[in-house]
Amino acid sequence: MNMRRKLSVAGALAAAVGLALTTTACSSGGSGSGSEDTITVGVKYDQPGMGLNENGEITGFDADMAREIAKRMGKEVKFVESVSSQRETLLQNGTVDMILATYTINEKRDQVIDWAGPYLNAGQDILVTSENPKNINGPGDLNGKVLCAVEGSNSTERLRDQYAQDAQLYPAQTYSECIELLSSGNVDAVSTDDVILAGFAAQDQYKGKFQLVGKPFSEEPYGVGIPQGSDKCEAINTAISDIISDGTWENFVKSNFGDSYTPDPTKNPPTPRGCDKNI
Repeated sequence: MNMRRKLSVAGALAAAVGLALTTTACSSGGSGSGSEDTITVGVKYDQPGMGLNENGEITGFDADMAREIAKRMGKEVKFVESVSSQRETLLQNGTVDMILATYTINEKRDQVIDWAGPYLNAGQDILVTSENPKNINGPGDLNGKVLCAVEGSNSTERLRDQYAQDAQLYPAQTYSECIELLSSGNVDAVSTDDVILAGFAAQDQYKGKFQLVGKPFSEEPYGVGIPQGSDKCEAINTAISDIISDGTWENFVKSNFGDSYTPDPTKNPPTPRGCDKNI
């Protein structure tokens, strides 16, 4: 009787250990993933039309593209906020599997992460108030003006290096902060990609307050950022190509921007560049 009881207890302990090991194995995921069926995607939470968190619902072109790419890869999406200054870190430390966050492919970033795409070509422009009291009509007019600068964005760096070395920079963490600063008169202009600026200008609370200068002076190929060595590049590119070819891409543009923004038809929709790290 005692022996049977000992065997019974031992069996129960073995079963408990087995269950614990199984549970641990099931809960372990790859980089950024909650499970094998989920892909964790970094997006912006404060960019209307591209990536916006509206009471827990993530909307915008980037968010729609992320969901559709994941769907065509057989995955569900888990969204994580990805501000400009943290994007490379989130990929490098495994917090996310990929990032769609108005993320321009460039040579500097190409040294530390990999890319799929691009899936949209934007262009840098300038947003001013409707009155435009400082007569800002192009990047060269920003010399001596107060420009909102977002940490981690290459837009301000380009302006300072190529067009307006004497612009005064007002630091901010996000473009939503910059828009508030422009609305309150603390800065004279905000400059970043036209699609981002158009999304802010079209918001109900800002309608009629701002205007785009309307002279884009760069090409911004938005890519899907992935960790170096990721095996997801080809699958993402295939999904992007299919999304474009079957009309889903165009539907996403219309549903997110309406008449407020039309991507340059000479550069859009783009063709994914391949996975060999050639810009």
